[in-house]
Amino acid sequence: MLLTAATTADELDAMVQQRVQGTPLELIVGWAEFAGLRIGVAPGVFVPRQRTRLLLQYAYQLAPPRPVVVELCCGSAAVSVVLASTLKEVELYATDIDPIAVQCARRNLVEIAPRAVVFDGDLYDPLPSSLAGRIDLLLANAPYVPTESIALMPPEARLYEPRIALDGGTDGIDVHRRIAQSAGRWLTPQGHLLVETSRAQAAGTVAAFERHGLVAEVVSSDELDATVVIGQLATPDARDTHLVARH
Repeated sequence: MLLTAATTADELDAMVQQRVQGTPLELIVGWAEFAGLRIGVAPGVFVPRQRTRLLLQYAYQLAPPRPVVVELCCGSAAVSVVLASTLKEVELYATDIDPIAVQCARRNLVEIAPRAVVFDGDLYDPLPSSLAGRIDLLLANAPYVPTESIALMPPEARLYEPRIALDGGTDGIDVHRRIAQSAGRWLTPQGHLLVETSRAQAAGTVAAFERHGLVAEVVSSDELDATVVIGQLATPDARDTHLVARH
């Protein structure tokens, strides 16, 4: 990747030195591969993980025609970029509390989805009230690392990515609770909330969903080492809708 990215021998030497010193490869070349696309990244922005392809997979399966999609804690907006490149007539919004991530997300979306809107703010706070009850898919790869576990993460993450994109509080699911708490206001009656979590924390994420009126299910992938909790408003046929959508 460095050989491909460098335009001169001096530039290649500088890139190699950056990598030797621990700078993540994606930040050196300026992009990360995700679901077959190059997603632009920048210093101070969370780098997309391959495990998030599981969330993307179920978003595809659950998306109705002409979906209204919101990606919370969007970072580089990798999920939004891939959805916008493949779903027809998608109405797309994204939010992030970090202004650096917001600028990165806007750059990534401007060409592939020029009508997409990226808001600067905390979770639902910046969304227009006109979206209430209209969202088909609420997607979030929110921070879910327990505070005390951040010190155990690889240096590429803990030294180069913003703590706000990693720290999920004491048990790692503080942000999941906040997302679940307000999801009912924004989802359509048949809409879905999809949140990436870990196997160890899935039960806590499910409990947060159910506490706030959502029917919740856990899906996982050994290949991707990924876990996602999927929630839907607790209507009589909500569970059947889940099963039909995925099988």
